[in-house]
Amino acid sequence: MSDVRKIAIAIPKYGLVGGAENFAAELTKRIALNPRYEIHVFANRWIPNSSNVTFHKVPIISFPKFLTTISFAYFANKKMAKLGFDIIHAHDRIFDADMYTLHGIPHRYWIREVRKKRMNLNDHATVWTEKALVKNRRCRRFISVSHPAQEIFRQTYTVDREKLQVIHPGIDAERFQSLDRKQCRGEIRSRLGIGEEDVVILFVSMNFDIKGLDSLMTAVARAKLNWPGEKIKLLIVGKGDERKYKRLAMSLGIGNDVIFAGLQKEFLERIYLASDIFSILSKFDTFGITVLEAMAASLPVIVSGNVGAKTLYNRVSTDSS
Repeated sequence: MSDVRKIAIAIPKYGLVGGAENFAAELTKRIALNPRYEIHVFANRWIPNSSNVTFHKVPIISFPKFLTTISFAYFANKKMAKLGFDIIHAHDRIFDADMYTLHGIPHRYWIREVRKKRMNLNDHATVWTEKALVKNRRCRRFISVSHPAQEIFRQTYTVDREKLQVIHPGIDAERFQSLDRKQCRGEIRSRLGIGEEDVVILFVSMNFDIKGLDSLMTAVARAKLNWPGEKIKLLIVGKGDERKYKRLAMSLGIGNDVIFAGLQKEFLERIYLASDIFSILSKFDTFGITVLEAMAASLPVIVSGNVGAKTLYNRVSTDSS
């Protein structure tokens, strides 16, 4: 009997833009280095990052929209059943898994309490798929990326405490430590038209609304009023409704001090090193992988009390004492 264990990883987007997507990809790549494990990824889209990982295309029915989550779950589990696995690790909602890493919070709570919206048919389908996984007796471990996220999950579903665990995500700090800060600062600031003496506040997100860009812009506007002599710039990296926030910046009187840089995935590490402060004032953030990236770049970090990564400060404070 072979000692090699077959592990299936389920996630719709593997290695693409996004904290969960990149964390799952990095974790999988590292596990695949161990010859004791045979790793298979079931995804709809992916960026290959290891020759030791086998990828399987999972179709998604995106129209009508309510079939998106259901179809991924159905086809992923169907393909896995044919191959047989020792462990199925879900990083998103499927029907059958041994462990489920929650990169978010229960969908019903997300829509009603965070987004402040009414549930539509797509939301109900997503909740139904999520419940099927949580209530499945096979699933014996639910991993949250932060304690606040775990508490919301526990309040939403009745799950035995021994099945619950918090494991903070991680990043590859070497991505930042191998770069020269002075060189990055000069290169990035020159390319983006930022002065050497400017104080750059960095914001990185794929969701401007939820991650509190409006609050951060308001704070920057107040800072410029209180310290008119300071050359403060707000550098925004990511994807969102630029028109909306450009109008907001103009109305706050900081239109010339806000730079929208787009995705910048290729230069992201250099952008962190070229900045002075990192801030994200989320309405809710399950964890906030960008906080770890900013810390790896040795930036002071300002977050709202709704960012899951805030518990890292509590751990550091406790450990220090």
